[in-house]
Amino acid sequence: MNTGLNARYGAIEGKKQALVRDLKSVVADADGLLKEVVSSTADEYAAARTKVDAKLGETRSRLADARLAAAKKARDAADAADEYVKENPWKILGATAAAGLIAGIFLTRR
Repeated sequence: MNTGLNARYGAIEGKKQALVRDLKSVVADADGLLKEVVSSTADEYAAARTKVDAKLGETRSRLADARLAAAKKARDAADAADEYVKENPWKILGATAAAGLIAGIFLTRR
């Protein structure tokens, strides 16, 4: 089970890095276009704006996809935790009792 989690984490990390690269690319493109627009005509400005709008649209789409993927992963993790608790209630009860005991010991030492 741990290997599966590590593989999923690696996939998520890869997607995160790709998204960061895309966002940096959009910012760099927008910066370059702004520098070009300073000395351009109205037609060149409209073309540049269209280009920026297209890049922003792509980025919004990728962000939405990333949000949905993250939400799905969170739901899957919650479902797995719920399933584990249902299959191992005594282990969870014992772990909770041990954590409570340790917390109680630390709180009484204050």
